[in-house]
Amino acid sequence: NDVHNDVPKSVDHDQVFLGRSHWVSLLCEVLPRALLAELGLAKILLGSSGGGQFMVLLPEESRPDADSLLTAAANEIQHLSNGVLRLIWSSTENLGDWSDIRKRLSEALDRTQHAPGFSPDTEVPMPDADSYFGQVLGWNLREATTVGWSPTSPGMVLLGSGKHNWQLGRDESNPDNLPFARQTALDDDGTKPASGAVLAARSSGMPTWGVLRGDVDNFDIRIRRAHSIDEHLQFSVMFKQFFAGELEVQCSLPEYFRKVTVIFSGGDDFAVMGSWDALLGLAGEMERVFHRFAAQNLKDFAGLEAKTITLALALAPSPDASLGAVFEEAGRRMEAAKSVANDSFWLLGRTLEWKQFSEASSLRDLLLRMITEFGCSPQYLQDLCGIYRETQSRVSRRQARRAGGERPWRYHRRLGRILAAARPDASATRGRGDYQKARTALIADLIGRSAVTVKLRPAGRVALEWARLSARLSAKDDARAIGY
Repeated sequence: NDVHNDVPKSVDHDQVFLGRSHWVSLLCEVLPRALLAELGLAKILLGSSGGGQFMVLLPEESRPDADSLLTAAANEIQHLSNGVLRLIWSSTENLGDWSDIRKRLSEALDRTQHAPGFSPDTEVPMPDADSYFGQVLGWNLREATTVGWSPTSPGMVLLGSGKHNWQLGRDESNPDNLPFARQTALDDDGTKPASGAVLAARSSGMPTWGVLRGDVDNFDIRIRRAHSIDEHLQFSVMFKQFFAGELEVQCSLPEYFRKVTVIFSGGDDFAVMGSWDALLGLAGEMERVFHRFAAQNLKDFAGLEAKTITLALALAPSPDASLGAVFEEAGRRMEAAKSVANDSFWLLGRTLEWKQFSEASSLRDLLLRMITEFGCSPQYLQDLCGIYRETQSRVSRRQARRAGGERPWRYHRRLGRILAAARPDASATRGRGDYQKARTALIADLIGRSAVTVKLRPAGRVALEWARLSARLSAKDDARAIGY
């Protein structure tokens, strides 16, 4: 959470946020490689890297030098992050089963993590951190072909300079390349990254932008169940390369490249900012390709751990909202979705299973069809939302029954009145049969098809908000509508 009250107003805080995200992503790729290079050790000793952690195999005699280098890097990392970020590490002998080795490493990391840290020495002169993050890593990194590291600045990722350098970009023929997704949507002039306001203006429908975050369900459990170090490394590398590669490919497609910017791709998660409509499409694609990836690569492993993914989309409350604030909101919503059910999507105030997301998409098309094809007033979407709000406000089962929980015809009657009022020419004979079919299907999708009880479907609520955004209906007059 990057908040700097003393930063000049000319600093683009969102760009600094992106630069810090790129810094954290690349640190865990650069540091272990720099460590091996500085100690004169073979590259093959690099186990896994990226996603906030790394693992290397070192000779016992190299441990003091490694500790010295990592300590220097940790000091600079704390200075650059104003004490927010800490680099911690542990080491143990490569003896015994992998489960025992992993347990010793984890316990040592736990002790270090909960040990008291230190406050950065403000008297130590540091480079202009916000300029470094905002300009160097937030903008110049987009065109960089190499990143480097230097012992004089061990906590920084350098571009095109440094004692040691590595190529950026996934390359199957060169395993030394650093996989890194860095798609950035540009402004209309192509001279700087597109701001949230620009991305909002490029939306189809309501001019709004947001942040999409995704996280693999129970990935840590899958890693802990690895029977050998080879299996551990296989999972780590495979998932990291999947997210970096798929985000780079998906976000470069014509429907996304001007509307989305990658915030980061990690070992089991990712985050993207962009126009709300593009993020919805990207969410569906990432879910589809991930499930195909998991089905292909984890088919021989029992259990659902690391085979499903949960996503959350948080919309900015205004075009000029802080990227950091929206990013955090998306994280909270994603955790809330996981507490309800894995393999789900938090969207527009509801947690949906992926099947329900597809239903919401189809229902949204039907809702818009009522406007575009049958001449219904867009205002009817607001009226339909009112039914959901009124139902949510009734906490008593007796009140719910009195309101029609046991009498679904009351909902049918009210929905019918709303749709009839929304279409002044409802009595016209032209297209009347198709309209009646569409209206019947719409009512059934919203409240279910039971003849005894009514249960307003969460997919219907999401579809209504989705349709409102598509129809450019503002929720300012109805603050309870979406709840984000």
